[in-house]
Amino acid sequence: MQVILLQRVAKLGQMGEVVNVKDGYARNFLLPQGKALRASEANIASFEARKAQLEANNLETRKEAEALATKLDGQSFIVIRQASDSGALYGSVTTRDAAEAATDGGFTVNRAQVVLDRPIKDLGLHSVSVVLHPEVTVRITLNVARSTEEAELQASGKSIQELAAEAEAAAEFEIAELFDEMGSAASDDE
Repeated sequence: MQVILLQRVAKLGQMGEVVNVKDGYARNFLLPQGKALRASEANIASFEARKAQLEANNLETRKEAEALATKLDGQSFIVIRQASDSGALYGSVTTRDAAEAATDGGFTVNRAQVVLDRPIKDLGLHSVSVVLHPEVTVRITLNVARSTEEAELQASGKSIQELAAEAEAAAEFEIAELFDEMGSAASDDE
């Protein structure tokens, strides 16, 4: 099916282009979302009449998105989740969780704007894309931790595995000291 794009669509084309897409993609996504029109003679004439207005609207929304992008780019947000001792989450962090974390941080982000490259299923720092406008994308960092204290440690550069190894080494050292003290006390009794 041929459609006229009313806005830039990633991996498809720029505003005003007439492109061929599969019927289902056009009927189920592009047309209902208002991103395209069927490429008929009447719609092409209608688009040409509205082209200046659409370009002005696009420019305005892009400027707003770029203003938000300068504030949002590189920000870090903490997401608290339950996890096992090995750092595996009970569940996963979704686009909704990322959008809520950004919204709690004072930014207006909706879950459709968040793009996860892969599922977040473990503790740590994860980079996530936020598409504010078809032409404006920023990266934010999600700090997934079990508590705010743990999130602060992760932000300083330590991983959960390193912290667990340090705690285990400290416990083994205390046990070794305890046995050394018991051994010296036993030799004093003789």
